[in-house]
Amino acid sequence: MPKYSYDHIHLRSKNPMGMAQYFRKMFDAKIVESVQSDGQPRIDLDINGLAVFIARVAPEVNMPASPATPHLGLDHFGFRVDNLDEAVADLKRRGAEFAVEPYNIRPGVRIAFVRAPDDVRIELLERK
Repeated sequence: MPKYSYDHIHLRSKNPMGMAQYFRKMFDAKIVESVQSDGQPRIDLDINGLAVFIARVAPEVNMPASPATPHLGLDHFGFRVDNLDEAVADLKRRGAEFAVEPYNIRPGVRIAFVRAPDDVRIELLERK
């Protein structure tokens, strides 16, 4: 039986460096710039060991509007935090926009959702 393990998240953006700078500002991501084998620039992030790749989408490409919630396909990715209230306060100080303010989804579990550039949704999750 094959064994599967996490490797990366891959985002697409018309402004990869702007996206990368957002993640650096909000989540203290390390921006890793390199050149791909095809000679194109590449921007990756290291968020406390979490690999996030950001690929450029040409400005002339018209993307469909983001789907309504809920929708099929990838909806969001999540960051686990020890103290949700502290994380939310810190992110708000940094200028984050919240799509969903903190709330309890069940006893011992609280969540909130940050709206990042290009309508990327990031869940913050606290488990007690």
